[in-house]
Amino acid sequence: MSTRLLWINPVGFNAYDKPISDALREEAYPDTRIDVCSLKDVKMQHLEYNAYEMVAAGPTMGAIRWGEKQGYDAAVIGCFYDPFLRAGREVTGNMAVTAPAEACLHIASTLGERISILVGRSKWIPEMHENVVKYGFENRFASFRKLRMTVSEFQKDPACTEDRILEEARKAVEEDGADVIVLGCTIEFGFYKKVQKELGVPVIDAIVAPLRYAELLADIRKRQNWGISNALGYETPDQVEMDAWVPIIEPNIYRDPRG
Repeated sequence: MSTRLLWINPVGFNAYDKPISDALREEAYPDTRIDVCSLKDVKMQHLEYNAYEMVAAGPTMGAIRWGEKQGYDAAVIGCFYDPFLRAGREVTGNMAVTAPAEACLHIASTLGERISILVGRSKWIPEMHENVVKYGFENRFASFRKLRMTVSEFQKDPACTEDRILEEARKAVEEDGADVIVLGCTIEFGFYKKVQKELGVPVIDAIVAPLRYAELLADIRKRQNWGISNALGYETPDQVEMDAWVPIIEPNIYRDPRG
C-alpha cells in the first residue's frame, strides 16, 4: 500500500525543502510519496532557541491540520527538538505524527546498547536531554558530543561538516562507549553513510529515521488499525474550539515530482 508523507520544516525558510525532498526520496520505499513544506508568515530560519519554537507553534499546528485534511497518511515535524509532537497528535485522528528524536532513539535502541547524539552546540543539550529522559532512554545514553556548529553551517561546507561528524562520532565510540551514533539535527543529512562505513557502527540519520518510522506508523495504521490513542494524553480537543483556536493553515509546499 502506498504512503503519502508530509515532512514539515517548522521554519519560515524553504531553502532546505527541495534538498530534503531529494534526500528522502532516495531512502523511501518506491511507493512512498513525500511532500516537503515550510511555514508561511514566520521568519525564523532555525529553531535553536525556545523562543523561536513558540513563534512556530501555531503555524505548525495549522500545517498538521492541513495535512490531515489533505489525506496524508503521516507527518513528520522536522526538528530534532521534537517540538509540538504531543500537540500534533492531539489535533489529528487518522494521520500518524512523529518527529526525529523519537524516531532516532527508538530505532537506535534496537540496534545497540549505548547511544551518543551529535549536536551542533551546547545550547541544544538541555532540551534534547529532556527528550532522552521523557522517551525512556536515559539508562541507554552514553553522551552528547558537540560539533561546535550552528544549524545554518551544516550544509555550507559539507566536507568540513563530515570531518567534524566523523571526529566526534569516533570519540563517542572510543571514549564514551557508544555503539550507536545519532545525528542530532535534521540539517545534518547526507553524511551518515560514510561515517557509518568508517566507524563500523550504526549512524542514525535524523531525516532517514523519522521517514522510516513514519512509513511504519502509516503501514500499521492501515493494516492493523493501530493509530493514535485519544483516550488519555492525546485526547482530541472539541471540534468547535479547535476550529476557532487552531486554524488550518496551508504551508509552502514542495510536492513530490512523481505526483
